[in-house]
Amino acid sequence: MSNERTFTAIGLMSGTSMDGVDAAIVVTDGRDRVETGAARTIPYTDAFRARLRAAIAGTGDMDAVEVEITDLHRDAVRALMAEAALAPEDVDIVGFHGHTVLHEPEVGRTRQIGLSQRLADDLGLDVVGDLRLADMAAGGQGAPVAPVFHRALAGAEARPVVVLNMGGVANVTWLGAGEADLLAFDTGPGNAPIDDWCWRMVGRMFDADGALARAGTVDRVRLARMLSDPYFGLAPPKSLDRDAFHSRVAEAVEGLSPEDGAATLVAFSAETIAGSARWFPAAPKRWIATGGGRHNPALMGAIAAAVEGEVVDADTLGWDGDALEAQAFAYLAVRSIQGLAITFPGTTGVAEPRTGGMRYVASSGSLAGTLASR
Repeated sequence: MSNERTFTAIGLMSGTSMDGVDAAIVVTDGRDRVETGAARTIPYTDAFRARLRAAIAGTGDMDAVEVEITDLHRDAVRALMAEAALAPEDVDIVGFHGHTVLHEPEVGRTRQIGLSQRLADDLGLDVVGDLRLADMAAGGQGAPVAPVFHRALAGAEARPVVVLNMGGVANVTWLGAGEADLLAFDTGPGNAPIDDWCWRMVGRMFDADGALARAGTVDRVRLARMLSDPYFGLAPPKSLDRDAFHSRVAEAVEGLSPEDGAATLVAFSAETIAGSARWFPAAPKRWIATGGGRHNPALMGAIAAAVEGEVVDADTLGWDGDALEAQAFAYLAVRSIQGLAITFPGTTGVAEPRTGGMRYVASSGSLAGTLASR
């Protein structure tokens, strides 16, 4: 256990599933000591979700949505601090991811909306944002960025082990026995195609309890068509935009019943997750499932049938699988202000370990952030 000073941080995440703002408290030294605290989710209203979707699609007011999503993050922090009885002086830093509206690593471009200075000033707390930009400027993919937190959280877990996060996109972190044994990448779709299908076909945000998929039959011909996408043959590093497969998937499942479409899309996500193992240096003993996808029994069952090694829900290990990404951004914010690396050759393809993030100092009327310690 490290003897370094610990920091109390609040991390924030708005995932590509567009369900709400996750906020979580972490006490950490930014290295191997991680103590997780209270966490909560503030769900988005249907009306805001519609405005966010429209802004991403280019038919809505992105500037207005950016202000609104910032204020929703502010409200989430205030609610969490009240719940945990934390005063502003008790919090050292806030890690703010924002909401990804564009991710094009092949051209070195990513965008997360959210006004870090506005958030800092409203809260009276320093905020670290823009955590992906330095990596991309140095030639990295800018994603995934949570693996170093996964390494700290996994602690004494028997290695090799994989942390599988299933949001709109699915990603894996493979952890070997040594500190440098860190490999991570986006495997392909997570919940996004399933959620989009459910919304389109039955007007629901997601397939609750996997009921739709469990009532359907996988169309193997259409599944094979989707699995032929060149992305799955690319070696890491690699990362994806939420909607990278949208048009191809929509075309592939067109004409299927709601049930068969859901079953086929579940199989698509599960097969691409299982296929990620071809890039691992050694087969994992265990897959630790986090993110919203682990709540879908159809998806979890399909993954368990397709992979080598045990598949477990992160919550069975005492983790909070719904708060993990928010916790990660709290941890990354602490590493950022300490000048510690947050991305690595094995996670984003950056040439050497690199810190990142912009520190926005809480001061009313200030318009500029300051570079985080390097």
